[in-house]
Amino acid sequence: MTDRFRLTIAQLNATVGDLAGNAAKARAAWDQAKAAGAQMLALPEMFLTGYQTQDLVLKPAFLDDCLRVVEQLAADCADGPAIGIGAPWRLEGRLHNAWLVLQGGRITARVLKHELPHKELFDEYRLFDPGPISGPFSVEGVRIGSPICEDAWWPGVAETLAETGAEILVVPNGSPYHRNKLDLRMGHMVARVVETGLPLVYLNLVGGQDDQVYDGGSFVLNPGGHKVVQLAPFEEAVAHVDFTRTDEGWRAEGGEMVPQPDEWEQDYRAICLGLADYARKSGFRKVLLGLSGGIDSALVAAIAADALGPENVRGVRLPSEYSSQGSLDDAEDLAQRLGIRMDTLPINGPVGAVTQALSEVMAGTAPDLTEENIQSRLRGVLLMAVSNKFGEMLLTTGNKSEVGVGYATIYGDMAGGYNPIKDLYKTRVFTTCRWRNANHRPWMKGPAGEVIPPVIIDKPPSAELRPDQTDQDSLPPYEVLDAILEGLVERDGSVADLVAQGFDRETVRQVERLLYGSEWKRYQAAPGPRVSPRSFWLDRRYPLVNRWRDPAGG
Repeated sequence: MTDRFRLTIAQLNATVGDLAGNAAKARAAWDQAKAAGAQMLALPEMFLTGYQTQDLVLKPAFLDDCLRVVEQLAADCADGPAIGIGAPWRLEGRLHNAWLVLQGGRITARVLKHELPHKELFDEYRLFDPGPISGPFSVEGVRIGSPICEDAWWPGVAETLAETGAEILVVPNGSPYHRNKLDLRMGHMVARVVETGLPLVYLNLVGGQDDQVYDGGSFVLNPGGHKVVQLAPFEEAVAHVDFTRTDEGWRAEGGEMVPQPDEWEQDYRAICLGLADYARKSGFRKVLLGLSGGIDSALVAAIAADALGPENVRGVRLPSEYSSQGSLDDAEDLAQRLGIRMDTLPINGPVGAVTQALSEVMAGTAPDLTEENIQSRLRGVLLMAVSNKFGEMLLTTGNKSEVGVGYATIYGDMAGGYNPIKDLYKTRVFTTCRWRNANHRPWMKGPAGEVIPPVIIDKPPSAELRPDQTDQDSLPPYEVLDAILEGLVERDGSVADLVAQGFDRETVRQVERLLYGSEWKRYQAAPGPRVSPRSFWLDRRYPLVNRWRDPAGG
């Protein structure tokens, strides 16, 4: 009977659909585990396919390919440590989210996920069948229980594993980031440890996939809830965890303990990683964006420089007759501070041409929002032309407040492939800019220092589509707007709830009308990284046509 057990945990960045690439990552981690004398390598949930797969996992040819690749991985890694790897598994006409154990050249155990998440951004009942609670499996005489992600958020699976002889819990996860998620996970895992009296390894994916960002942050707990290993968030890592058998059972030895950053740094890192991975995994090396001289495009430019490097970012000024010289100067100052390229494409000529083309059909009408939107849409046309010509992904720059109330032009400033600040309310945009000016980290590819000119942060926001325009001409002050949106969106509150908090009833009703009325715009909006528990897209799914309004609104 062995008294020591070494487990290698691989917190790695998988790409959805890249079976060969993900298997190669697994093989490289296995090589490290073998060199370190480990008995087992653990990889995260659905690592072979990447996560989330959405309906790709329902395609029979894809499942056939998964089986072929995992069987080849088992054969290639026959002489060395066992491997635990997440993959889909077909069994008796059902499809399961599984964790497969590979030993001696074959699949020796299959753990099937029992608790399927079906709230917020997950809909696993659409894709998978729940499996029975799997018992522990054995690796070199050590009995390991593996609740898969959601299985460990509830007591049933872990308790059953403990009762059926598990000695160590290894929890493979595909757990996406949102603000303060680590504390939430820790609370659940401590509960499992206290209930079972077993040490627990929490292993999470890392990397961006569509609108989700997996933040890693893997950790190890000993009985009593004592954390003895904490890996870095948002970074790939391979770590070796040593367990020793004691009179009271197995205990993990202490290892790396990486301090966790505060929520502002975590949000910023998640956004940068989300952008970097979305571009890389989609085949883009460079990005561009319109630089208005405003705060939203300034923050997106800083994020892009930090995520991809200033040499891979192009800013484009698109001045009209309403663009102030101050905004043009601010955009130039920003580009110089960040070290990004900046081009200038005036839109007066295109606006004149479109105005002339529409003159007959619009004769006798007064200028209104139509003419403002023409400017925005022409900017979108020019930016997309540059994107097409040079193969650079266009970034959009609408914050969550604007996305929430539809204060954006469809096919205009909403045009583009990715929106890094889609889940940041405007008030958080201001704070994030100040945070970035005061902080620089080694992982940031952009320059240190005050990269966003303070004047951009301090001036009143404006779309500059008509003379002397500010956002507050059409919207409540952002402090008020964001608080109302947080009530309606984040907490699903009622009009009456917000009025009871002291907000003006008509202002709340106005925001509610704008929120529901702009759902169709959000349906067509570019994806962006999720950093809150209630982002627009999979977290909040509303009908495009919706005549209901809160009757308590009066």
